[in-house]
Amino acid sequence: MRARGGKDLYRQAAEVLASRRNAVALTGAGISVESGIPAFRGSQGMWERFDPAEYATIGAFLENPAKVWEMLSEMLDLLVRASPNPAHRGLAEMERMGILRSVITQNVDGLHQSAGSRKVIEYHGNPLELVCIHCWKRYPSLEKIGERIPPRCACGKILKPDIVFFGEPIPWIAQEDSETEARECSVLLVVGTSAQVMPASGIPRIAKEHGAFIIEINPEETSLTEKITDIHLQGRASLAMERLMETLRNGAA
Repeated sequence: MRARGGKDLYRQAAEVLASRRNAVALTGAGISVESGIPAFRGSQGMWERFDPAEYATIGAFLENPAKVWEMLSEMLDLLVRASPNPAHRGLAEMERMGILRSVITQNVDGLHQSAGSRKVIEYHGNPLELVCIHCWKRYPSLEKIGERIPPRCACGKILKPDIVFFGEPIPWIAQEDSETEARECSVLLVVGTSAQVMPASGIPRIAKEHGAFIIEINPEETSLTEKITDIHLQGRASLAMERLMETLRNGAA
């Protein structure tokens, strides 16, 4: 089945999810934009003032960590105040229905967990802990940030959030677990990501090569849409997920 438009797309997607049930979700920045968290791509919110090339690379952090912490302190404040939207809550409900087995997220906002998802693979880490890249001691983020900005380790060095900056490798456990989920799932639900950046871009292809049905939720067509997507539910993540969940509740599950 390959579908792009038509009134029955949500019914088709719901029937695939309900019948196969062994689903995994891959989420990106697009699922959290409606929670007030700006994506790196495009000029919106804080990224109008903080160029990711200057503030979001490991090279920038190593060169001038105090400067990068100007952005990090604002980002962490944004994450603390953000709340899950219907797309996050829909995936959590899908897990409770026994349809979704896990979420692989490229986001570092923790909104999947806040919404109630239990198995979440954080591909790019999370900022709940700070780590010293000199002595590797770890601290709770809010505790250290409350002391001073930029936060410092007992050894005197500036601490880094335990997230993956551009130019850093993906933690091998997260990458290995993600690829295992992709190989073993029957349905991959791609939400709010164009999957253009390696190695995350390989997850949908791994799933497809192992027989998974690909359902994509994105406002526009992506590089996945023509190549491997089976059903494209075109629209904002929260609206599309609400409609999909309503269809599942009304008899497809």
